[in-house]
Amino acid sequence: MQEGTSLPIPLLFRSTRFEPSAHQTAGAPSERSAIILVLTNTEAGSTEANVLHDVVAALGDDAEAAFCSTPEELDKALDTAGDHESLIAAGGDGSLHALANALHRRGELGERTVGLLPMGTGNDFARGLGMPLDPYAAAAALRAARARPLDLIVDDTGEVTVNAVHLGVGAESTRAASRWKRLLGPASFPIGGVIAGFAARGYRLRVEADGEVLIDTNHKVLMVGLANGRYIGGGTALLAPDSVLDDGLIHLVVSRSRGFTKRAVHAVRLHRGTHPLEVDVYHRRVRRISVTGERCPASADGELKENVTGRTWRVLPAAWRFLVPAETDDAAA
Repeated sequence: MQEGTSLPIPLLFRSTRFEPSAHQTAGAPSERSAIILVLTNTEAGSTEANVLHDVVAALGDDAEAAFCSTPEELDKALDTAGDHESLIAAGGDGSLHALANALHRRGELGERTVGLLPMGTGNDFARGLGMPLDPYAAAAALRAARARPLDLIVDDTGEVTVNAVHLGVGAESTRAASRWKRLLGPASFPIGGVIAGFAARGYRLRVEADGEVLIDTNHKVLMVGLANGRYIGGGTALLAPDSVLDDGLIHLVVSRSRGFTKRAVHAVRLHRGTHPLEVDVYHRRVRRISVTGERCPASADGELKENVTGRTWRVLPAAWRFLVPAETDDAAA
């Protein structure tokens, strides 16, 4: 959801049971009331809306729907949550971004358990989480999911990022893809990447990580990426192949600007997740990153910001409890 966009937000209430995670505190209750929060631009009667209706029906007769179309109405919807602890966002990375920021602004990140029903275009966070991308399979996974503390990223303006932040060509790719998303869906991401990669000229940026200057303005930067999750671009690229959602670290990737041929090779390696091996790529696991320099675009979970000249990010370890598929949680344990 781009800044200033109004979306209908069906809000569904359901009482259900989620299994406690092995990562939860001993003695924590497994019985929770769930709020299924859907941020979507689908219209009534559309194929996606019909799928959502079927998934909700499968959840039980006690599910209800309410609609809101503005951030203010989203806050009012959260106000009606009462003692319900769990919220499940049906949507993509932008939907989850909006929910996380609403909870952070309200001081409720640590009070709710959050889940995701992937119904977006990119679904990058869902991929990294191991959540099935089919909504029916995801609903079944949620019924057996376990709550587990996961990290978030926050910047010096207070904006929270769930999956990843890009500056430079990554944000330019987001911008280019947005023009094709309604027509092409997930195919818009590689097209946006090709368009942005062909035109990229780089930015003079100073990147400082945990007090160490990695690159200064005497070199142009193609991209700065801050990863909490692994995937970007609708699964077309592995920004941080070894990222773990609860390691208390931000995976930082800085790519220097090169000629067109080297940029093309970099794109292939980014798709495969082998780009950290390149000599012109800096890869660090850090807790705090500052970027300053000339104006450049930035994207946080697909939310685009233009003309950013300076920003600082830090990790929020174990910032919220998230419903993780049982298979993913077992593998982590």
